[in-house]
Amino acid sequence: MQPLHLAIIWHHHQPYYADDVADEVELPWVRLHGSKDYWGMARHLEQHLGIRVTINLVPSLVLQLLDYAEHGREDRLLRIARIPADSLSRDEALYLLEQGFMANLDHMIRPQPRYYELWRLRGPEFRQPERALRRFRTQDLRDLQVWANLAWIHPLAFEQDPELDELRRKERGFTEEEKLWILERQLELVREVLPKYRKLMEQGRIEISTSPFFHPILPLLLDRRLARAAHPELPLPAYDGGYPEDARWHVREALDYMQSVLARRPAGMWPSEGAVCDAMVPLLADEGVRWIATDEQILTLSVDGRVSREAGTGYVRNPHLLYQPWWALAEDRSLAVLFRDRALSDLIGFHYQKVEPRAAAADFLSKLHAIRHAVDSDTRPPLVTIVLDGENSWEYYPGGGVEFLRVLYGELQRADWVRTCSVSEYLTDYPPDDTLPRLFPGSWVDHSFAIWIGHEEDRRAWDLLDRTRQQLVDAEQDGRLDRATSARAWREIYIAEGSDWFWWYGDEHPSAQIELFDYLFRKHLQNVYALLGQTVPAELLQPIHIEKRVAAYSQPTAFLNVQPDGQPRFFEWTGAGLYVANGTRGRPGRMGQMCTALWFGFSREELYVRLDTVERTRDALRVIDVIRFVFLKPCDLIIELAKPSDAARSVRISRNGRPLSPPAPVRIGVDAVLEMTVPLALLDGRPGTSVSFFVELFHGPTSVDRLPREGTIDTAVPQEDFEVAMWMA
Repeated sequence: MQPLHLAIIWHHHQPYYADDVADEVELPWVRLHGSKDYWGMARHLEQHLGIRVTINLVPSLVLQLLDYAEHGREDRLLRIARIPADSLSRDEALYLLEQGFMANLDHMIRPQPRYYELWRLRGPEFRQPERALRRFRTQDLRDLQVWANLAWIHPLAFEQDPELDELRRKERGFTEEEKLWILERQLELVREVLPKYRKLMEQGRIEISTSPFFHPILPLLLDRRLARAAHPELPLPAYDGGYPEDARWHVREALDYMQSVLARRPAGMWPSEGAVCDAMVPLLADEGVRWIATDEQILTLSVDGRVSREAGTGYVRNPHLLYQPWWALAEDRSLAVLFRDRALSDLIGFHYQKVEPRAAAADFLSKLHAIRHAVDSDTRPPLVTIVLDGENSWEYYPGGGVEFLRVLYGELQRADWVRTCSVSEYLTDYPPDDTLPRLFPGSWVDHSFAIWIGHEEDRRAWDLLDRTRQQLVDAEQDGRLDRATSARAWREIYIAEGSDWFWWYGDEHPSAQIELFDYLFRKHLQNVYALLGQTVPAELLQPIHIEKRVAAYSQPTAFLNVQPDGQPRFFEWTGAGLYVANGTRGRPGRMGQMCTALWFGFSREELYVRLDTVERTRDALRVIDVIRFVFLKPCDLIIELAKPSDAARSVRISRNGRPLSPPAPVRIGVDAVLEMTVPLALLDGRPGTSVSFFVELFHGPTSVDRLPREGTIDTAVPQEDFEVAMWMA
């Protein structure tokens, strides 16, 4: 009996968190996973010489790793961690309290006594960091600066670095010098990641495959209508075609870029989210891809159910068809396709974290042993393919999964009946014998694309992407763009095509940071308009994610008569609608809560808006470059106040995307508060007309605060008998 071959593909991926136009990195996950999981996975392989695996590196991750390693790029959490604790501003300290505990409580925070103490000190007011901040002394903030990063260093790094381990054992009372040393050591680990993988590849210990550049769902880029293969009644975006040229860019650029980094062109590809279709075959084959991998459910649907699992037992019908490679054929081009064993992959990804490591490894090998006996062939050894994330799972394992992987790799090395291999190694010796009748359009998630296109929010995001892309195409055709600007604008489009933005829309994956993903997606599209020199449409300034929005404000009850002088006279605002800002933020990562309330109401000719801030508004707004009042209804109207605290502030107004010249008579007063009047005629605001708006404050390109924190203020222009009706009510 031939030895069973095991091809493990560890998928290393992060979305592109940087806003290149604003030169900001919104989230620290590349750096944190870099010093923990990506470094640690390479270190495990260095310690287990007999293990062969495939590492799938997504170019969007590699690009960001190199930005940290070679270009000194800095995410917001790192920047704030470097600031002396006694020099943190209130906003920076609030950000630290919000973002400094982004770690698994049971396995990353609770095992570290000081980190857990700080977590408890912050208390239950996770959404109200202003209250918790009062309890933090300077030393507490400094220790949190350390632990927010130290917890994201892989356990194996402490084993090989006594000085680093000594500081971890110190637990508390860190000095500024010790903090900066730890942060620099963390970055050194990030710098070691790619050299480690390249060396392992050159030694023949691993194969490196890749994915489309910014991780798009290729079938949806080729043709949105493919989403109906699994769900025939699924509603589609307004434009249901595709951008084949964009799909080719993501594939070609991924392969070219990885070749430039590794000095070797990848032979294989894990298509983003295992998403495949027949139309991908000639595209990938023409670019030199030899093999791809996807999920076993795709095989089931591609061969009309001849491969499936029995309900209850999970046994595979016709297992020899699953545990072999196949040819996918389209337009006279072919690719080898591997189908991952979903059950075994999910055991590692989701279940073994709760099992004692030796028992988990023994269970895994027993299942491989059963497969070997079920697929007994004299012509080719069975190939079991395992594909899963190489980073996210380990946060849920005790000790970062170190003991589990050590035992598993050790047992695999000692078992003479199983042989770990890279994918290309197996295909060189045992190319496919059978050809698929078709490659069913689907992904590893429920053999469909519904996660990325099935929700109303997904479709709205696709529509915004399409309209922005068309603006760029039109600008190029009109000859209005130079080559460099065009390339930068297309890069923003390609980033926005990534799968991660669409993953978080809808209600399938609730997350504390969904607003930030929403913001980043729209920011990349906004950047296209900025590069084109065009006004950003109001719809791109409005959050797409709407599932949990609550109208936490009162409605106007009387007509107002306001003189906009910035003095909050009580009787002027009696009967106004009022939104009171709480401690939550619509977008994590803001500088802090600046605004406390938003008032609004009407006279028969004007809309009134008043903005209150934590301190005197004229003083508070000195750090604000622009306040943007965005009206989505009854027309697309944007009023921008530049340098709002200055007496010589400028006002820019655009209506339906066109600047108004001269500007309409908007009256503004800024002193104790900000007051503004807007003629209803400017809004097309007739009695009974719906009005929907929000206000956002910016320091440079950075959004500092937004009212309401989520959604919009939705009201209506009063009817003539408004006050009588309200009195009767």
